[in-house]
Amino acid sequence: MKTACLAKKYLMAGLLLTSGAAFAQSDWEVPRTASGAPNLQGVWTTATITTLERDPAFGDQLVVSSEEARRLEQTSRFNLLTEADSAPSDPNRGPPTDGDAEAGYNAFWIDPGSKVAQVNGEYRTSFIIEPSDGRIPYTAAAGRAFSEYGQNRGFDGPEQRPLGERCMVGFGSSGGPPMLPVLYNNHYQIVQNDDYVLILIEMNHDARIIRLNSEHMDADYKPWLGDSVGYWDGDILVVETLNFHPQQSFRFALKHSLYLPSTAKVVERFSRTGPDELLYEFTVEDAGAYTQPWRAQIPMRTAAGALYEYACHEGNYALPGILAGARRQELETEQ
Repeated sequence: MKTACLAKKYLMAGLLLTSGAAFAQSDWEVPRTASGAPNLQGVWTTATITTLERDPAFGDQLVVSSEEARRLEQTSRFNLLTEADSAPSDPNRGPPTDGDAEAGYNAFWIDPGSKVAQVNGEYRTSFIIEPSDGRIPYTAAAGRAFSEYGQNRGFDGPEQRPLGERCMVGFGSSGGPPMLPVLYNNHYQIVQNDDYVLILIEMNHDARIIRLNSEHMDADYKPWLGDSVGYWDGDILVVETLNFHPQQSFRFALKHSLYLPSTAKVVERFSRTGPDELLYEFTVEDAGAYTQPWRAQIPMRTAAGALYEYACHEGNYALPGILAGARRQELETEQ
């Protein structure tokens, strides 16, 4: 009898705790600034093992079960790398071979995330939600060009080296738009007032300044991260970006004067969805590169810790080393 009473007591306590948590969640309201706008400020992270494009093995399956999400996390190459890298090192291993780029980054230096992304409580197989296959809908010409660009990494001079190497902007569209998680440094700090929204990106210390209720600059003005203008649609911040710099355009397939994305447009939407959550959505349009506009959703979570400076130029000896080696080869050839 005493045991039954205790069980009933603990059951009631559990129900009260559960209902209290549910009430707290439903009672949550969008935080606001002094002027009444939704408050997006804070340090956020997009780190996750979910990728922009979907593994073709999933077909049109955007959502998976929690069990499948756990399996994906357990078999993630990043999580496996971290596990393997945490094991004791072989004292008899040989030195890295010439061209062994994988030796440059061990698990200590990367932070891509370890969990499958969740949006509205659903575990997602890709950020892209349209088209239904979760793949970028390249035109035939743009698809070929993007593939050829990836295979041909020859450069005629330092000005054609990737912008990330030159510490101009971040790698992999981390600064956007659209803003995508990469191998590490996936923190974003948002600061806002009534006229501007500033997004400070941890990767390569990029800073996006979004003008609110403004007009786009002349088309000849092409900043590194495009020309972004925003407005509030209810509680959603909508940002439209045009005038992309020809060298800093997200997967418009043909960089370095091979293709100039003059028609490209990215529309982003930022909305608070919980006490520690922000939903980042975007639509990419470019009739010259894609057969249709495509949409994606990326959850942003409150980051643990501060956003630290990414001092790209300090200790970045790769590009000077490449140039010094090339000059040395030229001298030896002349002799």
